[in-house]
Amino acid sequence: MKLAAQMYTLREFCQTEEDIEKTLRKLKEIGYNAIQISGFGPYRVEWLADLLKELDMEVCVPHLDYKRIVNDTDALIAEMKLLGSNGIGVGSLMYDKKDSTVAAKTFDELAPAIDKIHEAGLVFAFHNHWGEFLTLPDIGINTFDQYAARFPADRAQVILDFYWVVYACQDPIKTIEKYKDRLNALVHFKDMTINDKGERMFTEVFEGFIDYEAIFKKLDECGAKWVAVEEDRIPNDGDPFEALAKSLKNIKERGLPFENI
Repeated sequence: MKLAAQMYTLREFCQTEEDIEKTLRKLKEIGYNAIQISGFGPYRVEWLADLLKELDMEVCVPHLDYKRIVNDTDALIAEMKLLGSNGIGVGSLMYDKKDSTVAAKTFDELAPAIDKIHEAGLVFAFHNHWGEFLTLPDIGINTFDQYAARFPADRAQVILDFYWVVYACQDPIKTIEKYKDRLNALVHFKDMTINDKGERMFTEVFEGFIDYEAIFKKLDECGAKWVAVEEDRIPNDGDPFEALAKSLKNIKERGLPFENI
């Protein structure tokens, strides 16, 4: 497996090309050799490809705009190939907590794009929050299962985010086993802690209570390819660069054998 920094963590520092370059150079100094693009402002794809080549950094399954995925698929595929990405991902899809109709319509819209992405040799992947695990009463399954029933695994992967898996009261190991044939794109590592008010909070990997050693072992058994470290919000207005550095330090100290760190 390889490790990347999920750039949504640093979105406030990636709204111009100048800031993107400063941010990537700083990440490289911290020790990250790959990124997952998310939350970027406008940039020229050729410019970013050249910068990544200079820094010897890889790109894995960016979170991209849903409308572009559906309506500008061919151009997006060409851009991702230029960046060397292994696929195209979406950070969130519309779903309805009451029934399956909204997701079904979304999946119908996505189907032609997913076919094109597959034919181009890339993977499509859908990232979860907690709501995708709610059982839909009209079909008796959740939105992730609805997605899996709609698309074969070789065309449609899932980006398991283990913070949200735990937030949804799902068992991480059982969830990996359930979707083990859909983990070739990417998963997200972010940890969870509880504050003195009993609220669930984001924290750095191995600073909370999610068992990432067991998760890594199970992912390795299932042939997962990529992990992206993320922290959606830094508590107490902390420094997101320091948060990513702490997660990387903890991962190294625990001896998780990522091949690119």
